[in-house]
This record gives sequence, C-alpha cells and structure tokens, in this order.
Amino acid sequence: MPSALPLGDPAPSDGLLPAQALEGAAERAFGLYVHIPFCAVRCGYCDFNTYTATELGGGASQDAYAGTAVAEVEFAGRALRASGLPERRLATVFFGGGTPTLLPAADLARILGAAIDTWGLEPGAEVTTEANPDSVTPESLQLLADAGFTRVSFGMQSAVPHVLKVLDRTHTPSRVPQAVQWARDAGLAVSLDLIYGTPGESLLDWRHSLETALSYGPDHISAYALIVEEGTKLATQIRRGEVPGIDDDDHAAKYELADELISAAGLGWYEVSNWARTPEQACRHNLAYWRGDDWWGIGPGAHSHVGGVRWWNVKHPSAYAGRISTGASPAAGRETLDSATREVERVMLEARLVTGLEITGLGGLGDTGRHAVAGLIADGLVEPQQAFKGRLVLTLKGRLLADAVVRRILPD
Repeated sequence: MPSALPLGDPAPSDGLLPAQALEGAAERAFGLYVHIPFCAVRCGYCDFNTYTATELGGGASQDAYAGTAVAEVEFAGRALRASGLPERRLATVFFGGGTPTLLPAADLARILGAAIDTWGLEPGAEVTTEANPDSVTPESLQLLADAGFTRVSFGMQSAVPHVLKVLDRTHTPSRVPQAVQWARDAGLAVSLDLIYGTPGESLLDWRHSLETALSYGPDHISAYALIVEEGTKLATQIRRGEVPGIDDDDHAAKYELADELISAAGLGWYEVSNWARTPEQACRHNLAYWRGDDWWGIGPGAHSHVGGVRWWNVKHPSAYAGRISTGASPAAGRETLDSATREVERVMLEARLVTGLEITGLGGLGDTGRHAVAGLIADGLVEPQQAFKGRLVLTLKGRLLADAVVRRILPD
C-alpha cells in the first residue's frame, strides 16, 4: 500500500501562504511537479501513491484526470497571486507517477499547456516526463515534444528478465532501445532509471544492466539502491523467505561498479545516485529539490514547498478530485519550518551534491560540523583538496556512507 502522509497543521482551504513564504522568493527558482497516479500494475517493491485503472472512477478516473489536474494548476496560480508571491515563470516542470504516459499524450500536453498559460516558462526551461518504455510510441513522444516537453526519463530498472520479474516490471527489455531512439528522433533528451540490489540479482546481472543501458547513449542515468518498504508485496515475500533479503555489502559493491562503468562512459556524478553526460544535462528539477527552491505539487498526495512552508495533498485520488471540484485546496496538512530545521535539511541535501557544502557555512549549526571535517578527511570520506578550498565534497567512499557523513556534521 502507498505510504502514509506526514502529520502536520491544518491547511487553509483557500491555499493562501503565510508571510514567511514571500521572503526571498524572487531569488528562488519556481517549478511544478505533476503527479499522475496511474500504473498498469502495481510493482511489488513500490509504495508510491499509485493506482490501477480499475480502482478509480469519477473525477479521479484516467479519462477525467487531466481536467482535475488543470483545475488545481489554475487554483495554484490564484493562490500564489493572492498570497502576494512575485510573478515567476516556471524553471522546471516534472511529470512523475505512477506512469504519466499511461495518460494520452494530448492529456499531458493539456496539463502542461495550462501551466504555461498560468505562469509561463523561463527560456530554456526543463520539462520532463517519466515513462514506461512500453507506454510510448513515436507519435506520442513527438506530440509531447511539440507541446514543450524537453526530456523523458524511462524506467528501465534492469535489462535482466528474472530481475524485472522479481520487481513485477512489465516492460520488455528489448523495447527500451526503441523507445530511446524514438525520443531522440523527437528531439527529447533521455534519462534511464536503474535499480540495483534486487533479491536474486548477481553482480554479473547488474553489470549487464549497466552496460546495456550505457550502450543506448543516454544523457543521464539514475541508479538507486532497492529499498524494501513495509507494506509492499516484496517486503512480505522477504519476510516469508520466498526471496532473499537485502544485503548492504551487495549494495555497496554494485554502487561502486555503477560509478566505475558510468564514469568510464563519460557521465559524471552530480548527486549520489545521479550521473549526467554534461553539467547542463543534470536534472534541474531534482536539483531544485536538493537546493531548497520552490515548487507546487499537483495531484493526489503531491508535496509542495515555498519558502520554508511545506504542504501535501490528500492522498486518495477520489478525495483529491472531490476537493478540487468544490474549488477548495486539496491540501491535507502543512508545516512551517523554523530556521534551524531548514538549515539541517539544507546540509542533509546539499551534502549529496558534487558541489558539496561550504565549510564556513556549517557554522550556523555550531562548531560540530567544522570540527568534524578533519576526521572526515582522515577517514577518506571527503575530498582533501576540496576541503582545503573550503568545500566539503564526498569521495566515492563518502557517497557510500553519505548518511553517516551527515550525522557527523550535524550537532547531537
């Protein structure tokens, strides 16, 4: 089942934001996330807020969903203006899910068109959709490109059939190179998402998946360690002994292999789990998350953030559609972060980036972070030359232990 929403304060039905959200807004980038909650089947490892077509009806159905999402886009525009936020064009737009391309390309184009009408796009804006390789055609990808999409992220996950079977992934591996070529023919940049550490996946299996993905010449690769979430089918299978459990040493070996092969292919890491062929081809939408910029999340369960104010929509698509139909905010709750919490989150996120952290900037957390740097260098977790220049940048070993590095920086 999808994971639960966080606890928080009640969110106002008019969507208005407090004065804190206005501070420094003109200097922050603004983006839009659009959640498409539909999947052909629910993958056994997934706890995202997704539903199959037969589970939903009314304004939450696949046929009606574009209209519901457009209504929230228009609500968001009104709420931001009424809150006094400065007019900002969209720097990035990201359609995620679920499988956004289960909707007709015309519906995705309609939602994007509403966003452009509401805010406009910055010159060179990045507009991405996630996609299952089996859910696109040359025609649908061309329609998306014509509508303003610039990038597609294919959920490849693995090139090995028995690994895909454990993950309950339904696409045919041979379809991936076709989809990549169709996207390129449409003028879209291409990212491939991979998952490592699936029960039963050998190191040789993982090498095959990496080499296969790299043979397609992607502009960007994301490689994520499989996390077994409570309540998922996979968690139940592991608990019953039907498939082996997750091994941290196996994850580490596979991450090291990923970095070796992806780097050798000419892509550089810019975030612990992400590599891009050039700095310009890094996913700017995700960078906005890691850098604490502003974004509005459209759709059931979607999260938003503006100037330290964070809120999240009701989770079930039917409840979401019901709120939207009445003209009320679909937000289920929100929280206003204090300066100390924002600083902790900044360190946790920026430490994962190749640009790292400014060491003098750690003073806002007390002396703990600055005093920890020497030990981190000695343990081989941060780059010595970068540290001497005043920045804390993770080594390969540091990336494997990124959470532990952050714990050593932050005060007790």
